[in-house]
Amino acid sequence: MAFDWTLAIRYLQSKKRSFISVGTLFAILGVALGVAALATVMSVTGGFQKQFRDKVLGVNAHVLILKRTPEFHEYRTRMDQIAKVPGVVAVAPFVINPMLVTAGERTATGVLMKGVDPERMPAVLDMPKQIVEGSLVGMRRKGAKPPERPKGSFFFDDKTVPPVPAVAPSAAPSTSTTTSAAPAPSGSAQDSFLNIMEQTLQKKHAENEELAKEEASAPPVASAAVDGGPPPEQPAGPTGAIEPDGGYSSELPPDDLEDQAVNQINKIEEAKTSDSDLPGVAIGRTLATTLKVKIGDRIRITSPAIGFSLSGNTRTPIARPFRVIAIFEAGFDQYDSKLVYVDMYEAQAFYDQGDSVTGIEMRVANIDESKKVKDAIEKMLNNGVYHVMDWEELNRPLFTALKIQQIGMSAVLALIIIVAAFTVIATLIMIVLDKRKEIAVLKAMGARDGAILRSFLYQGLVIGGIGTSIGLGLGLILCRVLLVYGFPLDPKVYFISRLPVEIRPQEFLLTGGIAILICLTATIIPAMHAASIRPADGLRAQ
Repeated sequence: MAFDWTLAIRYLQSKKRSFISVGTLFAILGVALGVAALATVMSVTGGFQKQFRDKVLGVNAHVLILKRTPEFHEYRTRMDQIAKVPGVVAVAPFVINPMLVTAGERTATGVLMKGVDPERMPAVLDMPKQIVEGSLVGMRRKGAKPPERPKGSFFFDDKTVPPVPAVAPSAAPSTSTTTSAAPAPSGSAQDSFLNIMEQTLQKKHAENEELAKEEASAPPVASAAVDGGPPPEQPAGPTGAIEPDGGYSSELPPDDLEDQAVNQINKIEEAKTSDSDLPGVAIGRTLATTLKVKIGDRIRITSPAIGFSLSGNTRTPIARPFRVIAIFEAGFDQYDSKLVYVDMYEAQAFYDQGDSVTGIEMRVANIDESKKVKDAIEKMLNNGVYHVMDWEELNRPLFTALKIQQIGMSAVLALIIIVAAFTVIATLIMIVLDKRKEIAVLKAMGARDGAILRSFLYQGLVIGGIGTSIGLGLGLILCRVLLVYGFPLDPKVYFISRLPVEIRPQEFLLTGGIAILICLTATIIPAMHAASIRPADGLRAQ
């Protein structure tokens, strides 16, 4: 063995020639604990990243295309174009909207209803693999087809626009005080929004005039005596007690009138439909527990709000019955409690947009190249109307937070290794001070400064190597224990039920390399001090 290695190993031993000195033992233990903690934390944070990515990609596709306008009717043509892009494996359309889901007396609000194509969706999403009960068979009814878009103009539909009376061209204008312009023939360009509004105002003006004439012709009501006569008799007031039966306590009508209206409107129609004729729906396990439903039970999905259509009429909510055919478990409580899957045609029927979708989603061959596929699609479309996103952009806040968390926790736990490095420095300085005379004698006998320097560097390398090896072993054992037994988590807080652990060799190698590098860096100062000792100074100090 070389001189510098022999000297390094001898100085690491105790004076009694035991295997290792106490100072060296504590230095090794400090490095081992720091490496074990860092390796375990990196595995856990890596597990969170993998779990979140798998769960997100199980529900969302690799690349999405959305349209900036409310309607997306040309999606079939775009799907044919996108399928030819290199790297794209499968393409499918989807419709997604917030809904209200009820089962009996139980209600779940804020649920996202996602309409999918049962034939194309399994090739794009991992959702079929997440089904724990039932299957997707029966999601699309036989003979189902896209809904037709209601006929009508942009502002009014045919049922709400009042008919425009036809006036012969030779007819003379009316001599009444409310003259009306003769409307253009039906279907002409002049039959526009302004003409309709003008006719409506004229009709309203005529009604007001008739009402004013009726009020003018009514006899006045006498309120005082005329010519000193007695005042007119007033009707007798009510007699008896005015307190209602049961006192003045009363109950206000319920606030949620929307649900009652929906129930009254749709219960009769739902009762006419048998369960076998209903379209299928797949719901999350948490939502199924909340609604207390199982496979084969009936639920009702309702559009969320009552609003006003462009025609000016009140738009009533639409409620449709569905039959539970599958229960899935995505692993994210946010998805399992707030997401349902239905046939795309059924989702389109909730809105008067016809065969329109929310967007197009696709799966790529290599998930790490999703950004390249996204850029290729944007270049092909070359249109500002469409917005293309990959899975990283769609979930950027989540994965950015996880990355920052991993870097921050790793940096904090790396301080343990740095503290252990100070232990290494203290140990080597104590060795230099204790072996000062021996170093002086060795240098007087011809030992070079480089040999002394390397011997102390090798001591730091030995301490770092042994400590790193023990630490990596402890970290691996701890990760295996967490994988086997699992550490429970609150799914409402962490979105997952168990502590995830992802053992990746590259992270263990990176942790070990950093630990050894820190230990070698810590030995530079003691090694240079030992190499700078002159023989005369070392012997004089004794």
